[in-house]
Parts: sequence; C-alpha cells; structure tokens
Amino acid sequence: MRIFADTTPLRSPDFRRLWVAGIPTVIGANLTIFAVPVQIYALTRSSAYVGLSGLFALVPLVVFGLLGGAWADAMDRRKLLIIASCGLAAASLLLWIQAAAGLENVWVVLVLLGVQQGFYAVNAPTRSAAIPRLVAGRDLPAANSLNMTVMQFGAIVGPLLAGLLLGWLDLSTLYLIDAATCIFPIWATFRLAPMPPAESAGPSSFGIAAVLDGFRYLAGNTVVLMSFVVDLIAMILGMPRALFPQIASADFGGPVEGGTTMALLAAAMSAGAVLGGVFSGWLPRITRQGLAVVAAIVVWGGAMIGFGLAVGHGGGHAGRALWVALAFLAVGGAADMVSAAFRSTMLQQAASDEIRGRLQGVFTVIVAGGPRLADAVHGAAAAVPTT
Repeated sequence: MRIFADTTPLRSPDFRRLWVAGIPTVIGANLTIFAVPVQIYALTRSSAYVGLSGLFALVPLVVFGLLGGAWADAMDRRKLLIIASCGLAAASLLLWIQAAAGLENVWVVLVLLGVQQGFYAVNAPTRSAAIPRLVAGRDLPAANSLNMTVMQFGAIVGPLLAGLLLGWLDLSTLYLIDAATCIFPIWATFRLAPMPPAESAGPSSFGIAAVLDGFRYLAGNTVVLMSFVVDLIAMILGMPRALFPQIASADFGGPVEGGTTMALLAAAMSAGAVLGGVFSGWLPRITRQGLAVVAAIVVWGGAMIGFGLAVGHGGGHAGRALWVALAFLAVGGAADMVSAAFRSTMLQQAASDEIRGRLQGVFTVIVAGGPRLADAVHGAAAAVPTT
C-alpha cells in the first residue's frame, strides 16, 4: 500500500518541467505576498490600508479568474500561460521599481498589486486546464496533490526566507527576486507543445457569454457544484486567519506587532498541507471523490472547532494550549489540501476540454476568494465587543 506521495505524474517530461519550475516561482510569489502588507503598513501605519489590499486583490481575481478561464478555452493555452507569466514578472518588476525609487505612494502599491493579481487569475485556471493534456486521467489526483504541496511549501518557505533576507537586503529586493523567479515557468512553458483550443470552441467562447456558459455547465453538474458550495461555506465560516494577530497577542501573549507566535499560527495550516501532500499516496485509490471532499470538509470543521477551544484555554501565554492550537491548524490544512486536490480533479475529469478552462476559472475564484471573504467576515465579527 502506497503511503507517500504518488510521483507517477513526474514521469511526464512536460509536467515535470512545469512542476520543478513552480518551486522557485511559488517561493518568489510568497516573498511578494509578505512584502506588500509590510510596505503598505510602513507607508501608512494603518491596518485599514492593509485590509484594503485584500479588496484590490479580490476584484481582479474574480473578474480575470472568470475571463481567464474563458480565454483558456478560446486560445492556445501555452501562449496564454506565457503571456500571463510575463505579466506577473512585469508587475513584480514595477513593484520593485516603485519601492527602490522610494515613491512612498500606497495607491501605486495597491494598483500594482491589483495588476499582478489579475495576471495570476489568468495564469492559474490556464495552468490547471493544461494539466489533463500532460498526464493521464488516472494520474490527475496525484498531479493535483503534487501541485498543492508545492504551493503550500512556498507558503511556508517564502515568509521565512523573506524575514531572513530583510536582515541583509532592502524590502524592494524581495520584489526583484519574485520577478526573477518568473523566468523558470516561462522557460518550462516555452518547452511545451502548442495547446490549441478544442475544435468545438467557436468564436463565441471568448467573452462574457462564454463565462455564462461555464456557469450553466457547472449548474448542470450537481456533484461538482455542491463540492464548491460546501467548500465555500467551510472557508467563509471557518477560516480564522484574520484573527491570528489578535489571537497571538491576546490569547497567547505574543507582541502586538507579531513575533514568533504569529509566525507559527500563520505557517501551521501550510505545514499541515505539506505533510498531507507528502503522505498523499492513498489519494489515487479513492473513487468516490465527492464523498472524499465532504469528509475532508468535516475534518476541516472539526479541526477549526478544536482550534477555537484551544485558543479559549490560552490564558494569555504561549503554553501547551498554543501547541494544541497549532496541531489543529495543521490538521485543518491537511484536510483543505485533500479537499482542493479532489475538487480540482473532479473538475478536470468531469469537464470536456472545450470548457475546462472556464470551470477552472470558477475554481480559482472560489479558492482565492473564499478566504478573503472569510477575512472580512471574521474581522468584522471580532470587532463586535460581545464576540
């Protein structure tokens, strides 16, 4: 019985190049994810502006996530990936220029963040829609698990590396490193064969009408639709990351400005997801993927309840309750990784190739938008004195 991650998809040279190229790229992207709020707070000394960055990121994620999925169905996915990767590199370069030049204008940072997220929203569904052309259908769960593991690995290493580098380098250099890492996926994508749209994808499959076609297709697939709905509910009601600064300080005695306790809370779910990916060898054997998604979400909910109970026993100091809380966050991260891997696989297998990009666009919007909506809900709830 296989226990560790199934690496069969890495036997495909094209998938292997994209996967390996994604490792430095994801780390670089997380350098920018770390740098943007740090720079915004340094410029404004206001958490409200830091929160505003979520809105500037969410709007282009939703708009271009949906449109990008439609474009992935209407044009060569290889070309679209190259364009999106070059756009990401250009946005990071512009972020580096404004920081290195000392413009000290928060609106420039916010606008450039929105531009970068727009290119990411095009890149993500296009890349996901391309995977079924690179690996066999039976290997899709393993391929998605490998990709999720890399993403979470970057979410751990990126912030830690950023904190280390800031002891030696200027913050602007983080943006420059991110831009440089974009070279790797551009090179890997150039090595791919052309990926023209399916013959059935006509001229009408390029704009808003195509986006609506994707939603109609999704509405007709009850299993996939409900997997999205239950995950969105679980994220909005259960994702506690907006509360981490307050929890770290008020419940576990950490400094208000962050510190080790905050870093541990921020990294715990990603650490759990990485461990879940490492020990994901059992995923390809699961045939009832919808049931697996529901089970993973139930585990997620239980883990978040356990996290809340552990926080309630914090007592204002970083004792045993902190480690129990971190353990529950790690379990939740592993469950979320399993849920995301199966949901992506269900989409890739259920959708015909000519509509796969649009459905991956919806997937990107939910995966990226759900936690941001959760931030708003939990942040607002925490501001109410009786909660």
